[in-house]
This record gives sequence, C-alpha cells and structure tokens, in this order.
Amino acid sequence: MDHIKTTTTTTHHPSAARAVHIAQHPYHPPHAVIPSYAPNSSSIPSIVGSFGGLILVVVASALVLARRRGGNPTLRRTDQLALCWFALCGFLHCFFEGYFVLYHASIPSSQTLFAQLWKEYAQSDSRYVTSDPFMLCIEMLTVLIWGPLSIAAAVCIVRRSPLRHLVQAGLCVGHLYGVALYYGTCYFEETFRGVSYSRPEFLYFWVYYVGFNAPWVVVPALLLRQSAAAIRRSFVASYGPEEQDDTSLSPREGNEGHPMSSTVEVKAPSLEAKKHL
Repeated sequence: MDHIKTTTTTTHHPSAARAVHIAQHPYHPPHAVIPSYAPNSSSIPSIVGSFGGLILVVVASALVLARRRGGNPTLRRTDQLALCWFALCGFLHCFFEGYFVLYHASIPSSQTLFAQLWKEYAQSDSRYVTSDPFMLCIEMLTVLIWGPLSIAAAVCIVRRSPLRHLVQAGLCVGHLYGVALYYGTCYFEETFRGVSYSRPEFLYFWVYYVGFNAPWVVVPALLLRQSAAAIRRSFVASYGPEEQDDTSLSPREGNEGHPMSSTVEVKAPSLEAKKHL
C-alpha cells in the first residue's frame, strides 16, 4: 500500500490554537477525511489467502453437513451449487458485513483480518472507511434480512421444502435491488457531482469494484429464473391441463365447462314419423 505521511495543520480559535493531525490515505476522493487511518500491517496475499481459506471451510462444511446430517445425501448438482452459494451469502452477510456495521468507525485504524480486508476493498469504494450513511443503511438491511434469508434458503434446499423457491426468489430480488442501488449511487455521484469513490487502477476498479460484485448480479438472476420456472410449473400442475390456457378452448369446450350448460342431442324425424304426420 502507498507510503503514508502525516501532515499537521493549525486551526485558530479565539481562545486557543490547536494542532490537528490528518493521516494521508490512498483512497479516492483524495480530500476524503479519514483522520484515524493506519495502513494494513499484513500483505495483500496474506489477508486474501486467509479470507479465502475461511470461505472454503464455511462452504465445504455446509455441503458436508447437508449430505451427512441433513438427511439428503443425494442432492442434485444444481442444488449443491445453490446450497454453496447461499452458505457463502449467509457467511458474508452475517459476519463480514456484520463486522462493518458494528465497527465501521474503527475500521480505518484496526488491524483485525476483517478490518484489513475492508481497508483493502475500500480502495475501490472509500465509503466503507468514511462511515457513509447510505452504506450503513444498506449493509444493515443486508445483515438483518438477506443474511438470515440466505441461511433459510440453504436449509430449504437441504430439506426439499416447498417454500424453497418462495424464499429463493425473494432473496434474489433483494440481491439484485441492492446491487442496483450500490452501483447506481456511485454512478450518479460521479456523473452529476464529479465524485469518484474508486481508484482508477485496473485492480481496484475492474477486479474489486466490478468483479467482486458481479456475482451478485449473475447468480441471483439465474436463480430467480429457476424459481420463476418452478413456481410456474406448480401453478400449471394445480390448475390442470384444461385451465392452462383459456383462450385455446373452443366454444363447445367452453360451454361444457360452464355449470349451467348442458348438451342436448336433437334427432331428425325419421321417415316413418313423417308419414304419420
């Protein structure tokens, strides 16, 4: 990380003068005030490797528990992938993002694993080290709603719950909505106010800012499509084939389905009957 310098400015007050020490930082915009910032004490490979190993343990443990203790050792491949995804989301939302909500004020100066990860990622979005109100609000909703729903979705998959696609669809809509707000606020800040929160380097903008958030666009879109198809099949099965498409019924079929309709068979008079008339 860039070399950090400390500057001292003096502010004059009618009664006294005081020195204010402002730590220089690598974030954008350069004029962002982060007085308590301290550079990470660990290298990027070290903190990323530790975090990657932690994620691997969480996801693998969820899959093993689902097979052995969840009573469902024969999960389909697509369900296994969905289970891993929701286990990952549950961990990130409840713990990693939960850490941000609880300790956002001390993250710039802290040297814990999660704090160093947030400081590194914040080079693509400095709002995470300035206690930005929007980020606090949306992350709090993520921790309180989308985190528990992610765990609930994983449990529904293991138990083959009929609520699985209802929970999954709602969660996916929430993820897509959150990403739209996240990218949208950054776009409008830069377009209309000229404020960019991300450093321009490829690593920070394309890898961190775009790449790390893109899965929460692609995967929820695919899972939402899966849930929509499953819900549609359920409604089709419950309605029955004769009610799938009312517009395809012929007039006769429509009359037969009406409770007041009846079929009257009228026979033409026979030749013998005509002679007696």
